[in-house]
Amino acid sequence: MHYYKFNIADYRKDTGHLSTIEHGIYRQLIDWYYLDEQPIPEETQVVIRRLRLGSDEVNFLQNVLSDFFVLGKTGYTHKRIEVEIKDYQEQVEKNKNNGKLGGRPKKTQVVISGLPDESQNNPNQEPLTINHKPKRENATVVACPLDVRDQVWADWVALRKSKKAPITATVVEGARKEAFKLNWPLDKFLVEWCTRGSQGLKAEWVVKPNPADNVRLTVASKNEPDPALEKIKADDKKAVPPSLEVLAKMAQLRSRA
Repeated sequence: MHYYKFNIADYRKDTGHLSTIEHGIYRQLIDWYYLDEQPIPEETQVVIRRLRLGSDEVNFLQNVLSDFFVLGKTGYTHKRIEVEIKDYQEQVEKNKNNGKLGGRPKKTQVVISGLPDESQNNPNQEPLTINHKPKRENATVVACPLDVRDQVWADWVALRKSKKAPITATVVEGARKEAFKLNWPLDKFLVEWCTRGSQGLKAEWVVKPNPADNVRLTVASKNEPDPALEKIKADDKKAVPPSLEVLAKMAQLRSRA
């Protein structure tokens, strides 16, 4: 046996009177017993050599053997270890027999529901086999982040649904990264997203907006003149009235028409 269970509580209860050296000797004897699956030899010199004990430690060995082992015809036996080795050997033999038969017998599970057979109620129902795979859910429910207001989240979800765009943790994480580039909280970024009404939004679109999206305003602020009107006035001052010859030709063209 290369493995055995070790109950600390039981060991402490039975070995509270042992010294540190005696603890070490007892643990080595236990390991030896399990590893060889046979009692400790009666010959003291064999045990002393295997445990590498000095002459001054022989008395400690005798104390441990007399406290926890029983001397029999085959050597020093330990009741609990003998039981566990027997159980282990029986399990090994059982595994060998199962291996000769092709492995462990398959487990079967019968569920009795107390209801009539479903195939009788629905004769067109195809029988389920192991080849049938469970259907995956189409989407994952993503909860509103703690740093986003409920109304903002509801508006953003509605926008995504109107665009038939997925609402996943990956999308939210991407939005958070874009907001971080602007040094914005996620709530503010989603508000900007909803205001634009677009399917997606990147930080660079906010920092450097598309010129096609800019709308020029002709209404000047209260303290500044309207640039567009000022340009019109300047053009009027630079304009030169047409000459008499040009006016005469324009009159002839009108008369012919």
